[in-house]
Amino acid sequence: MTDIASVAEAELSDAQILARFQNAKRRPPGTDALGVRVIAVRQAEMLVEAQFAAEPLRQFANPMGQVQGGYVCAMLDEVMSVSIMVASKMTCVAPTLEMKTSFYRPAMPETLRGVGRVVKWGRTIAFTEGELYDEGGRLLAKATGTAIPTPFSNYKKG
Repeated sequence: MTDIASVAEAELSDAQILARFQNAKRRPPGTDALGVRVIAVRQAEMLVEAQFAAEPLRQFANPMGQVQGGYVCAMLDEVMSVSIMVASKMTCVAPTLEMKTSFYRPAMPETLRGVGRVVKWGRTIAFTEGELYDEGGRLLAKATGTAIPTPFSNYKKG
């Protein structure tokens, strides 16, 4: 979600990391399609919060008017992956190895809030959790994931 070329390996405050996400000029197309806006970063807790804009989510509605489950998974994957970037002090990306999602209630195309956190950072693997909430604060879905933190310097597109 950030411009990889501009990331410095210096210590960054939560506010500086948040500003990098909010002011990024180059973002993955999938991130933009979901209408993601990072709203809070807490490095000490290895946590990130993001909003998903209602208008882009309307295009992902199923025949019942609910956001299709695959897009709910994409939102959860987004916040869990970004939590690894935050926990690494903006030095790593986080390809997902596996993910499990539980759906508690339908997600409607409204502004949704996602919370992602790293629950354990191992030697080569990071374990994450994500939650998605509606405008009323009700839990819609929860996911757990396993990812491989990979330094930006080792990241190769393609």
